[in-house]
Amino acid sequence: MSSSQFDNVSVVKQANVYFDGRCVSHTVLLADGSRKTIGVIMPSSLTFTTGAPEVMECVAGACRVRLNGKEQWTTYAAGQSFAVPGDSSFDIVCDDAFHYVCHFE
Repeated sequence: MSSSQFDNVSVVKQANVYFDGRCVSHTVLLADGSRKTIGVIMPSSLTFTTGAPEVMECVAGACRVRLNGKEQWTTYAAGQSFAVPGDSSFDIVCDDAFHYVCHFE
């Protein structure tokens, strides 16, 4: 997950726009058939739901995250990641632009 780029990929041209533009990502399809999204969350407090399990890789900025069913908030910064179970949700608070890669498992 620590690579600064993905080689030999296809990118879906249509952006994924959530929460009135506070989160925008693009879907990247890798040669091995895996899918990732690369995006930015603007300063906000949001709740995301998940279908499949995912790992959120923090590329730049920082965020505070609370996984569904937990009371504790955890701070993540560039170079760190957190896992979210499938069919779940998480709350995320970003004070500045937060850049991420979402790895779907």
